[in-house]
Amino acid sequence: MGTRIVIDPITRIEGHLRIDCEVDGGKVTDAWASGTMWRGVEQILLGRDPRDAWAITQRFCGVCTTVHAIASVRAVEDALAMPVPKNAQYIRNLMIAAHAVHDELVHFYHLSALDWVDVTSALKADPKATAALAESISAWPLNGVTVHAATKARLETLVGSGQLGIFANGYWGHPAMKLPPEVNLLAVTHYLQALEVQRKANKIVSILGSKTPHIQNVAVGGVSNPIALESQSVLSIERLLAVKAAIDELKQFITQVYTIDVAAVAAFYPEWTTIGKGVVNYLAAPDFPLDEQGTQFSTPGGYIPGGDLAKLQRITTFGDALLKDNVAESVKHAWYRGGKGPLHPYAGETVAEYTDHQPDAKYSFVKSPTFAGQPAQVGPLARVLVAAAVGDQAILKHLTRVLATVEAVGKIKVPLDGLHSTIGRHAARSVMCARNVEILEEQWGLLMANIAAGDVQTFEKPVFPSGETRGFGFHEAPRGILSHWVVIDGGKIKNYQAVVPTTWNAAPRNEADQPGPYEASLVGTPLADPERPLEVLRTIHSFDPCLACAVHLVDPARRDIVAVRAL
Repeated sequence: MGTRIVIDPITRIEGHLRIDCEVDGGKVTDAWASGTMWRGVEQILLGRDPRDAWAITQRFCGVCTTVHAIASVRAVEDALAMPVPKNAQYIRNLMIAAHAVHDELVHFYHLSALDWVDVTSALKADPKATAALAESISAWPLNGVTVHAATKARLETLVGSGQLGIFANGYWGHPAMKLPPEVNLLAVTHYLQALEVQRKANKIVSILGSKTPHIQNVAVGGVSNPIALESQSVLSIERLLAVKAAIDELKQFITQVYTIDVAAVAAFYPEWTTIGKGVVNYLAAPDFPLDEQGTQFSTPGGYIPGGDLAKLQRITTFGDALLKDNVAESVKHAWYRGGKGPLHPYAGETVAEYTDHQPDAKYSFVKSPTFAGQPAQVGPLARVLVAAAVGDQAILKHLTRVLATVEAVGKIKVPLDGLHSTIGRHAARSVMCARNVEILEEQWGLLMANIAAGDVQTFEKPVFPSGETRGFGFHEAPRGILSHWVVIDGGKIKNYQAVVPTTWNAAPRNEADQPGPYEASLVGTPLADPERPLEVLRTIHSFDPCLACAVHLVDPARRDIVAVRAL
């Protein structure tokens, strides 16, 4: 008879997540993932003008705001079969690439690195030895002995105060922590530097989107950024050059610090390339459209069943029938009114029906999406594997570099199959971050060239038909494929569903009682100390959970929380 452990809430994520595990013989034998709050934004959208949906759906979350604006306008534009000016595509692409870079840096350093790094161990490190190690694997200019000595002094002051502050509540001294003191000090130094660097990615989103979070410049049909290079009040040459400067600074940190740190962690924890595999059906969307209709993209998309790259099915255009016809969501194990089997998003329903946490029945506010009837894992690993299947060298060159660093530091060779793992998800995210900062450079160049050619158009006015029309928009968000589905009747929203990345990965059992990716990935995970289940957090954090997108808010007492008057 195993032991049941419950982690509620999972911290250092966005939103509210509960994980239940059965533990027997020192390993996880079964698991349940539960989103404990309800998302009701789809209900708010009913009857509203489709041109307002992008602004409202950004409120799914306080982190993944830009991505919902993009998926929403693409859904309405797909319903109207309308083109989007090239400049608008480029500006949107710049914002979503910068948003992705920001998310990827914050995820590794500030949300998940402390699962692998023992901060208190860094107090035992020799700054000279740390600097020697760092300078042997990277040309990053802030790896010198003075920098690491200063970090150690700050850490000593923090610990001496009796308050660990931002480093409180970690599993310090846990038997599963393996990094030497010098590597721990190096990681803490980069943790602090990343706090400053991530700000530069948000600066790009703010310049182009007017603010972040919750950008203000998106519109159905384009963006609201007028282009006039000599004007201080619109998108000027000064602002575009500020964007370019921020891109350059981001690229140096990502290539000289982030990808190398991930490879170093992988080198010291090689057993984690065999832990956390889970669901190996992978789904990714193409993204960064290069033309007005969305038929050419910078990154590829598709579906890989069973982890077999030879069986890749490509998704190539906005409105692609492969994606449109194969997505459905079950609420058999979710706290929603159901009984109709899996529903296509165009017919989806979001009517809460809370019971209690019942592992054999309903136990989550997250629905259970499937592709062609099967659960699927989404996220950077899916993108990298799709890139491997199609031979996308722009992505594969970064994967080759990360694996070579693992081999150089750890004297081990990680095969491609090693990516189906907890550490593989971290490696894939660093690969996509390196590619995303290149895409920032490319899109900035395309925008400047198009403006120089005399094209300053950023908006195409939408025209709504009198009858019913429907469309869906997809976007490869930092956590994976995001899709919004809208049915429009008489110029008003008749139905709206968002199938978000965390819904795919945090799904409870589906209609066929198959576990979701979180649940499947935990089975077989060894626990050194079930009272301190650090290993469970490592795998769950590797997905970068964002439950706020997948769920929202419920009050069983039905009290009004706030009244808003819309004018």
